[in-house]
Amino acid sequence: MQIQPFFPLSPLLPPLLRQVSRVREASPPAALLRATALDLAILTGHLVLYPAGIIQERRAAPLPPEAPQLPADGRERPPVVLLHGLVDNRSVFVMLRRSLARHGWDRLISLNYSPLTFDIRSAAELLGQHIEEICVRTGHRQVDVIGHSMGGLIARYYAQRLGGDDRIRTLVTLGTPHEGTTVVPFADAHPVVRQMRPGSGLIDELRLPAIGCRTRFVSFWSDMDQLMDPVETARIEHPDLLAQNVRVSGLGHLTLPVHPAVAAGVRHVLESGFLPDLGSGIDLGGSPPATEGPASVA
Repeated sequence: MQIQPFFPLSPLLPPLLRQVSRVREASPPAALLRATALDLAILTGHLVLYPAGIIQERRAAPLPPEAPQLPADGRERPPVVLLHGLVDNRSVFVMLRRSLARHGWDRLISLNYSPLTFDIRSAAELLGQHIEEICVRTGHRQVDVIGHSMGGLIARYYAQRLGGDDRIRTLVTLGTPHEGTTVVPFADAHPVVRQMRPGSGLIDELRLPAIGCRTRFVSFWSDMDQLMDPVETARIEHPDLLAQNVRVSGLGHLTLPVHPAVAAGVRHVLESGFLPDLGSGIDLGGSPPATEGPASVA
């Protein structure tokens, strides 16, 4: 059967177009139009890159068992694993990956999970296997993970519910429905979409106690994210997690992994941990980056 590379992104079009007529009390219509126009422009460019991202990234061959391998911890930055969202692939991280590479991150691994993924828990188990292989291959005990949309939920489940906090040092999520999203009701036919609904079994699992979870969580969420409904669902609110929520003003869902201001924030998180508490969030209307403080500290 012939692959139709542009079809998987088509579910993103209805919510993007609906954003034009979606006016929030806290957001002026002009800002909504700008955010929607920018997201549509990003989608157009992403359609061009999408076919190149279908093929899994080439990885270095693992070292033979007898090869000497020095521990890398303390010598250099840990590997960064990038995990895309639903109906997407690694091409969504082209700009963010370029930004990280330009600033000295030299171990960047983009993972594609199957478009036939029907269970976030199974995807999280597979992610754990990939991370174990990456740690063996690179000599690092831990990795950092950046997850866009559902990719962030997969990585959070691995860290919080499958013991992955031993392997994931920092998890950065971009527009991830941590509390579930109600957008695109007709998509409930897909089991993964049902898992991302408020009150699903998976979302309820992520609310369970997570005492001792060692991963640092930083969630970038936007007040104009068309696929998060409500937009605050992309915040991490859990009393046991060491977490920080960073509010971004003026960006849509597809723009989060592309915009240079978000990339700068992500780089700071990977380099230094949490962002400094500067108050109001990242305002892309002209103000310098700022952030909310940690949502909770274990």
